[in-house]
Amino acid sequence: MLTDAVEFICVHRDRVGSGDLRDKLLEDHWSYMDAFGQTMIARGPLFASDVDLTSEESDDAPAAGSVHVLDLPDAAAARAFAFDEPYYQAGVFRDLLLRRWRNLLGRTMWQYPGGAEGGRRFLVLGLGVIDAATNTLQTPDDVEDLIAYGPLLSDDGQTWLGTAALVRATDAAAALAVLEPGRYEGVEALAWTFGGRR
Repeated sequence: MLTDAVEFICVHRDRVGSGDLRDKLLEDHWSYMDAFGQTMIARGPLFASDVDLTSEESDDAPAAGSVHVLDLPDAAAARAFAFDEPYYQAGVFRDLLLRRWRNLLGRTMWQYPGGAEGGRRFLVLGLGVIDAATNTLQTPDDVEDLIAYGPLLSDDGQTWLGTAALVRATDAAAALAVLEPGRYEGVEALAWTFGGRR
């Protein structure tokens, strides 16, 4: 990872019916991401929360989006990363969430002791922090099932806007338990798997 960079999270959401276009552009997407390989903290495709990616039936599950967490020099570089991505340029995505992020675990997904196999994994988002001025985000005591964890921040990095975590869990409800109840206006869990070339 870059030592003088800033961490960002980019969550792209797929447009309904864009699966064929996504498949067609897979190599372009991977080639684009290869250029950012040394800066990646985590990456991978997203699926509906009820998709069990450990089952054989999951091979045909349509993607719901992508998540990328990486170090970049500044907000302009983060916007360029998000908007120049081949899927975005071709219209695969319907929207995106791009925020500064802080890596509270200090590791990449490849350094996660649990590895890429075994169990289900989720992207968990808590948005709209209630009373952010008087609260701060603390790393949970039990991090065994946390792959990545940290606050979503304003552009200047000063205001806590939410939390994003990649977590191993039995189901979406268990994944959401990583967020402290009552601290967010809205919470969501999406099935996720380690990304990159197969």
